[in-house]
Amino acid sequence: MYEHTYPKKRFEKTLAFVKKHLPAHCHILDLGVENPLGELLKKEGFNVQNTSGEDLDIHQDGLHINADAVTAFEIFEHLLNPFTVLQNVKSHKLVASVPLRLWFSPAYRSKNDVWDRHFHEFEDWQFDWLLEKAGWKIIATEKWTHPVNKIGIRPLLHRVTPRYYIVYAERIIK
Repeated sequence: MYEHTYPKKRFEKTLAFVKKHLPAHCHILDLGVENPLGELLKKEGFNVQNTSGEDLDIHQDGLHINADAVTAFEIFEHLLNPFTVLQNVKSHKLVASVPLRLWFSPAYRSKNDVWDRHFHEFEDWQFDWLLEKAGWKIIATEKWTHPVNKIGIRPLLHRVTPRYYIVYAERIIK
């Protein structure tokens, strides 16, 4: 996925957010396959274990791993039912990020890779509602833009419109 590009700003912002809300050396279950962001977390001292690439809408056995925290970086927009995944993770801490819906762009869809498509593109309030309904209390959030080095109206809008939304939440214990 990152053969030719590296989302430096997104990774830096995400890493800073994780370090602010999770203690170093904690055991993290990262939803999704191993990736460069997970490698950065490992270099910072986090113990990161990934799911194996299974379809989490259907196969949720990998969610039953006991971890100090679960991370999900740009995963939930690909799922048909993120609600069930959020209900079934065993951790009491969650750091999750999603790309925000951009009113001036259609939903993302790769024509070549059926896994690389967005079923959801959230607004911040929608993602908050999903988390709260699945039993999570939002503790902290952050948004940032994703500027592109092109000329035009849409690239200008990318400079001022937040594209990414990250949340630290804790499970509500009933």
